Amino acid sequence: MRVLVTGGAGFIGSHIVRALTARGHEAVVLDALLTSAHGGSRPGAFPGVRTVVADVRDREAVAAALSGIDAVCHQAAMVGLGKDFADAPEYVGCNDLGTAVLLAAMAAAGVRDLVLAGSMVVYGEGRYDCPRHGPVRPGPRAVADLDAGRFEPRCPACGAELLPGLVTEQAGTDPRNVYAATKLAQEHLASAWARATGGRAVALRYHNVYGPGMPRDTPYAGVASFFRSALARGEAPRVFEDGGQRRDFVHVRDVAAANAVALAAVRERRPGTFDAYNTGSGRPHTIGEMARALSAAHGGPAPVITGEYRLGDVRHVTADSRRLREELGWKPETEFAAGMREFAAAPLRGTG
Repeated sequence: MRVLVTGGAGFIGSHIVRALTARGHEAVVLDALLTSAHGGSRPGAFPGVRTVVADVRDREAVAAALSGIDAVCHQAAMVGLGKDFADAPEYVGCNDLGTAVLLAAMAAAGVRDLVLAGSMVVYGEGRYDCPRHGPVRPGPRAVADLDAGRFEPRCPACGAELLPGLVTEQAGTDPRNVYAATKLAQEHLASAWARATGGRAVALRYHNVYGPGMPRDTPYAGVASFFRSALARGEAPRVFEDGGQRRDFVHVRDVAAANAVALAAVRERRPGTFDAYNTGSGRPHTIGEMARALSAAHGGPAPVITGEYRLGDVRHVTADSRRLREELGWKPETEFAAGMREFAAAPLRGTG
């Protein structure tokens, strides 16, 4: 199978290219080589892999790259919360217009199989249970509560403390920042494309992906990259809120394997279908735990709990990834402690 990997020179995309070639597929890379994704360093070419340097919004370049392609793995996107709301036009342009351009070109080229890089951020806050009211969906956290260090969401009906749980794919979506809104829009575009063209699409809703090759020192990276960059500078990781935020940290090689499995499975789907799968390790950890594990493995200073917060961040969101395991046969291989030890010693993108 010949697969076009958009964003294929990036953090996750480059691991997907390796996973595909290891399984005997031919990968073609389309990547704009943005500084925000590559930390100012131009990545080297993959031996034997055709690489097209172009923005996914470039209609002519995308159409040319699709020649002879059997399926598309769409990873190209701006990620993270960015600097402030002024980034919104660039996020929407790159993520949503870029996806629309790609899907239109796929429709014209007759390419009907797509795996999309989705995100758990589409859910907003994760699953919560109230002792009195059962499953509830808390609203956005109030600034006054955050300023006072009250970080845990409360039951919207009675104000009781809530118990966080795992989010399934049946949960409603509630994007709470620009990036999250663009990731949900990508899914809607892919679903509309599938219905209109007889295409087959799967979105993998990634949790917090970490591992070798993350970009460093950029507001568009994830929290694991922030902490690892600080340790590389000899500084203590700065942990926002009280460090109790629950996340699911999934290794990039496991995410790459999930993409390879999904690409094989999507070709067996009925035309006109779209589905989304949570993609996480299945073992939640707090951000404070992750920071401590990374600091210990790196031999650097212990994390500092700052009490700071970012509006648009959610308190807890962790995935139930059983459907991906049961329906597609994927299983994460990298355990948290071992993954953090490897990540602590691995170079970041732009560090050599």
